[in-house]
Amino acid sequence: MKLRTLILAACLATPLHAQDMTLADLSDPQRAGDWRFFTDQVMGGVSTGQARIENGALTLTGTVSTENNGGFIQARLDGISLPEGASRLVARVRGDGQTYYLHLRTRATMLPWQYYQAAFTAPEDWGNVEIPLSAFKPSGRMLPGTPAAGSVRSVALVAYGRDHEAQVSLSEIRAE
Repeated sequence: MKLRTLILAACLATPLHAQDMTLADLSDPQRAGDWRFFTDQVMGGVSTGQARIENGALTLTGTVSTENNGGFIQARLDGISLPEGASRLVARVRGDGQTYYLHLRTRATMLPWQYYQAAFTAPEDWGNVEIPLSAFKPSGRMLPGTPAAGSVRSVALVAYGRDHEAQVSLSEIRAE
């Protein structure tokens, strides 16, 4: 009886943390997810590019053009959910040293142009980029200030906002 009480007390004294959760592991085709590529051409822009999964990574390449009110290419993974207590995303990326973005869509992002955005610099060698959920900023005033972990439903790798040649790769993304 004392042993049971001791075990129960130890369990109750252990702090509860959000379980780490892999959202996409591109090295494993079973866990890579169904990424969808699209550009600003859906709204009249002229950016071009492609997203492909090979050698254990999703690679986003193309020409981002702000001409004709455009300015993005992206690969998006829909149908995800984060653990309720998650406080950050960790992405394993590499690229050309330029600024790229992760976009989140939540239950609150009803319109196609709504999202939460956080910037990161893609290092030339593989490395982890840690982005707190509090760093994701809403695309407009109609959205709550910070995305709630439990309401996230998609994540996107995005080249955005300026004229440039994009090349960025993602091998894994997880919530912690």
